[in-house]
Amino acid sequence: MNRRQFIASSSALLGSSATSAVWGSEDKKPRVGVIGTGWYGKCDLFRMIQVAPVDVVSICDVDEHMLTDAADQISQRQLSKKKPRTYRDYRKMLAEKDLDIVLIGTPDHWHPLTAIEAMKAGADIYVQKPISVDVLEGKAMLDAARKYKRVVQVGTQRRSTPHLIEARDKVVKAGLLGTIGQVDIYCYYHMRNNGNPPQMPVPEYFDYDMWTGPAPLRPFDKMPHRGWWRTFMEYGNGIVGDMCIHMLDMVRWMLDLGWPKSVSSNGGILIQKGGKSNITDTQTATFDYEKFPIVWNHRTWGPPVDPDYPWGATLYGEKGTLKLSVNKYEFFPAGRNKPTLSGTPLFEYEKYPEDKTEKDLEQHVASAIRGHMRDFLKAIAERGKPVADIEQGYISTASCILANVALQVGRTLTWDPVKNRVIGDDDANKLLKRPYRGPWEHPANS
Repeated sequence: MNRRQFIASSSALLGSSATSAVWGSEDKKPRVGVIGTGWYGKCDLFRMIQVAPVDVVSICDVDEHMLTDAADQISQRQLSKKKPRTYRDYRKMLAEKDLDIVLIGTPDHWHPLTAIEAMKAGADIYVQKPISVDVLEGKAMLDAARKYKRVVQVGTQRRSTPHLIEARDKVVKAGLLGTIGQVDIYCYYHMRNNGNPPQMPVPEYFDYDMWTGPAPLRPFDKMPHRGWWRTFMEYGNGIVGDMCIHMLDMVRWMLDLGWPKSVSSNGGILIQKGGKSNITDTQTATFDYEKFPIVWNHRTWGPPVDPDYPWGATLYGEKGTLKLSVNKYEFFPAGRNKPTLSGTPLFEYEKYPEDKTEKDLEQHVASAIRGHMRDFLKAIAERGKPVADIEQGYISTASCILANVALQVGRTLTWDPVKNRVIGDDDANKLLKRPYRGPWEHPANS
């Protein structure tokens, strides 16, 4: 099956029969809400609108300007041309209990509370990665999904990327690698914000206290939701939580791997010491899978090891090497320096011409998100597990968090996936749950 056949086949899976099976008739459209209407919140929503007849009825954001702009854009994109209701507090939106699906595109520190509350309100969830900032938040999300019988798809869309599915099927599953001895995953993007802006007044249209929520309340020195938040560990897990999770999750999916036996890490802020950022600029993490290690490296300075693969994965086997990224894949048989198999992203401009003009869209990723949305909606129709089910998101997220915990305590961590604890390390276990700023309550407490 080539990539175009794959898309045609997966589109057929979400025909009128699938949607009517879960919402009762072809005329009844799933009612959708969005929490977090920034860059990726809109990107995910617009891909959903492209592949399914949905009715976007409610959106929520703490930035009034962003909220109004998103409502205008949604009215232009959805078939009904209606503007969704707007909310500044997600709890008020969810209290309506009239949503079938909720998309969560907030910064990482808000994922657990919003997702669990939406599950309680009866919605199925599409939540961006990583699912949480600490390990026990993620476990609480998994428990809630199972308790309330909700379908939860995590935005690790490498699992739905056409050229990567092709690489998995034609190379990995076909056995062309032979026995795998090591996997390298990496990111060398210069993406760490090294600024040092002064403190400033909070704009009247932005609810900074609500945006901060359970995280520590930092002095306001920049609009955090415009990317500034990613440079602080208070809101996420640095480059490991942002970029490693994609590649680790992709490799786990391709090789059918679960939890690593142990995790170790070293690194720190070694070069870029002048700004306020407290995330590492250099870090190595090793995820031990007994038969072979998966080794992560990132540097936010200097050149990439391979200019063609600044963010990706390399699978080393006795019979050959497979290189993977969002931009392409290449398979090199042992002893050869030219690939015998390769693939590139699927662009669908003829079918979705709006992809060419949509602001900030990663065009090479659009088909992957559409595939991920189709898979999500099919899982809802069948009440089954999507390809990036919340349990898979928990494993990938928690493994990356454990890498940061290992760096913090300075030793290798051995993980017990049954008890969800580090074996024999009380100091590390204390770091599996972050303190919450009141009045917000950590979901692991309930």
